[in-house]
Amino acid sequence: MKISVARSEPFAAVRRSGPAEAGAPAVAGARAVDEARFLGVAEAELTPAVTAALAALVAELDQLRGEVRRLKARLAEAEAAADEDPLTGLKNRRALLRELRRVAAFSLRYGSPASLLFFDLDDLKGINDRYGHAAGDVALKAVANRLSAHVRESDVVARIGGDEFAVILVQADDAAAQAKGEALASLIASAPATSGTWRTPLRASWGARQIDPTADCEAELARADAAMFAMKRQARR
Repeated sequence: MKISVARSEPFAAVRRSGPAEAGAPAVAGARAVDEARFLGVAEAELTPAVTAALAALVAELDQLRGEVRRLKARLAEAEAAADEDPLTGLKNRRALLRELRRVAAFSLRYGSPASLLFFDLDDLKGINDRYGHAAGDVALKAVANRLSAHVRESDVVARIGGDEFAVILVQADDAAAQAKGEALASLIASAPATSGTWRTPLRASWGARQIDPTADCEAELARADAAMFAMKRQARR
């Protein structure tokens, strides 16, 4: 017995085909009346055992569809987690580079400027040594919150590793990026990070670079990093 692809309508809705219309040409060997079929099974073959087997098959198909939905949901959750920094909830380096490629492609197509800011939280090791790593985590979260709370929804904030953060500024040329970087650095330093009875001042070195949409995104990130180190060296003089 051959079972074909399931039909969308229930068996009760399947009708026997009527006799050929008057004047319609007869087809050699065709039956005068087509058999009604459900899942490719002729009505005459729908014994109780066959009906039970078909019902079990339909139930199994429903279970498989539900499992596929659950797996898709879990995959979406895994993909989101793969793009997220677990400590701060910001995007991670992987997600930042993907967004940087997207913004660069938009800039190249429409001639719209975009810039990249690179921040380095100063003396994170000292905070960890004096107060413990939990205090360092509080400091990192404070920086993450201050950055993400003071950029536009279209901008992208990421923690790219350790004490380093990056911000993609869309619709921003080099002059706008320099002004925004200075404002964000001042905001980071505007209040200490606190937890319980301790508090520690926060400072961040930063650099800015207008994105070259034709350049490699890893290279652009490295150039923004270099701009940050140049500013840090200048501040130490």
